[in-house]
Amino acid sequence: MKECLEAKNLSAGYDGKALLEQVTLSVRRGEIAVLIGPNGAGKSTLLKTLARQLAPVAGAVYLDGRAIHQLSGQEMARRLAIVTTERISPELMTCADVVRTGRYPYTGRFGLLSGADEAIAAAALASVHGEDLADRPFACISDGQRQRVLLARALCQQPEVIVLDEPTSFLDIRHKIEMLEILRRLVKEQQLAVVMSLHELDLAQRIADTVICIQEGGMGRIGTPEQVFDADYIRSLYQLEKGSYDPLFGGTELEAVKGAPRVFVIGGGGSGIPLYRKLQRQGVPFGAGILPRNDLDYPVAKALAAALVEVPPYQLAGEADLARARQLMERCEKVVCTVEAFGPCNDCCARLWALAGAKQADWRTL
Repeated sequence: MKECLEAKNLSAGYDGKALLEQVTLSVRRGEIAVLIGPNGAGKSTLLKTLARQLAPVAGAVYLDGRAIHQLSGQEMARRLAIVTTERISPELMTCADVVRTGRYPYTGRFGLLSGADEAIAAAALASVHGEDLADRPFACISDGQRQRVLLARALCQQPEVIVLDEPTSFLDIRHKIEMLEILRRLVKEQQLAVVMSLHELDLAQRIADTVICIQEGGMGRIGTPEQVFDADYIRSLYQLEKGSYDPLFGGTELEAVKGAPRVFVIGGGGSGIPLYRKLQRQGVPFGAGILPRNDLDYPVAKALAAALVEVPPYQLAGEADLARARQLMERCEKVVCTVEAFGPCNDCCARLWALAGAKQADWRTL
């Protein structure tokens, strides 16, 4: 599909000084492009430049092949809408009133709405499941509800492109998911082009068709989530010196507690993860094993354990692995097992637990 919004050799910044240089990107209809990158790298600056709130320092932005600086204000507002995190507080306006302001690019000098305009505004509010908010004062609703109303206002403009700056900021997990699900549905149903910034890498990984990485001075990687979310690259992009990032789950872990392991954890299948994090919070260095590298526990154990006995994916532990785990276990003060039942594939773990003897402890009491 043809590109709808493009930036070519764009430099963006303030007062003629470029914060970002040589930015080239494109967003197609029916797709969501997500900007990620560290604070201060220039994501908001780039979005404001794409939306013509800032003039480019160099280069140009195009809508369907036309430079946006050549468009009138009215034409620009009809083709591109922007939703920011700025907390507006319009006095004496209902949510329906706020949504209706999205029709102003289509009204005459006096801003009078026709019956058709009213219908479009009502449909926009309904598309974000906001019908019950119509008569409520905008100043008296929650942050999640405000974001839905502001998105409805943007949709009321009937744009080709929507630009959103951190639309999930200030939202709880329910409203984050709700907002992104609404966006995904609208993008597909209305063939909109959406470009937005997100700080939550796990959400960006799940919703983006294209991920655009912004680093100090300019562009980083651009590609699909599968191409961009690499552990080493994300560590470099955000300059992570402590902790780790797991591209499989899109999450982060804190730094492992240093020191000789004091507790040995026999886990697997995800059962050990709560205990690994509990021990990390308590500042207790621990060992873990025996874990195949494809086990659900493995990424967290790898990040947080002071020592880990691991085996290749889909491979049963052998006598040499058992010996290494037993040696590590014997140096620990306590041994805990989070597995409820052992099967043929974790026979070595069952033997380890039996060998723990008097060191056995209930992990729930740690």
